[in-house]
Amino acid sequence: MVATAAQWVQGARVRTLPNSVAPVIVGAGAAGAVERFNWWASLLALVVALALQVGVNYANDYSDGVRGTDAERVGPLRLVGSGLVTPSAVKRAAFTCFAVACAAGLVLVALTGLWWMVAIGAVSVAGAWFYTGGSRPYGYSGWGEAAVFVFFGLVAVLGTQYVQAERVTWLGVAGAVALGAFSAAVLVANNLRDVPTDRTTGKRTLAVRLGEERTRVLYVALVSVPFAVAALAAVATPWVLVTLAAAVLVAPGVRIVLAGREGPALIPVIQSTGLAMLAWALLAGTTFWLG
Repeated sequence: MVATAAQWVQGARVRTLPNSVAPVIVGAGAAGAVERFNWWASLLALVVALALQVGVNYANDYSDGVRGTDAERVGPLRLVGSGLVTPSAVKRAAFTCFAVACAAGLVLVALTGLWWMVAIGAVSVAGAWFYTGGSRPYGYSGWGEAAVFVFFGLVAVLGTQYVQAERVTWLGVAGAVALGAFSAAVLVANNLRDVPTDRTTGKRTLAVRLGEERTRVLYVALVSVPFAVAALAAVATPWVLVTLAAAVLVAPGVRIVLAGREGPALIPVIQSTGLAMLAWALLAGTTFWLG
């Protein structure tokens, strides 16, 4: 059996891409706030972020597939777990994406002269692989959400701002915290959905460790953070309050989580959280710049 192009796209989990697009938007907006927006630096940062995101998705598919933890899926298609693609092919796809990210990152640091940021790129690639790869994947030990907060929040937002402005501002930090919380909330919702199968396969995700009830509370707390950040940022940039409109998109997911829904019923939560994150980023990035 050979996977189609559409199945490869499914395996790349394109619905997770707001996790990589949104931080770049906010970081570019924060750079624009100090009149240092650079379109080509933003574009290269976006290529790095997208390539890393797709790479970690394929790496996750590969690692979970060879371990047999994808035998009973309630989520999107997995290429290795379904038997559609050989593990080696998916592993090559993951490392091809990492290579694209590294190439774009090297061009970016060469053009900006910020060679010390190569170390950050190397740590990011290692974080992407060892999330579920290696002998002791940290994603199986409950550290996935913390890593997502760091890489898709702090590193992605502040890195995008720094390569353009060569400094980090408090507005950039605020945006980084907000996007990190949103990204972590997406993973919390994903892991909440998978609690029953993860327990069976020995994956000790944060949701498994906390239990379903406390995980639901954590999800609501995380999606509340960006709106609290917006309220604080409004002291300097009142227009940032328009980001509160993104609450309309996340509200359905909050209702589903608090209603105690399980399994496939939680899939819309992941989608609505990602859309809310992208909407928040677009609104925040624009208002940061204009403000």
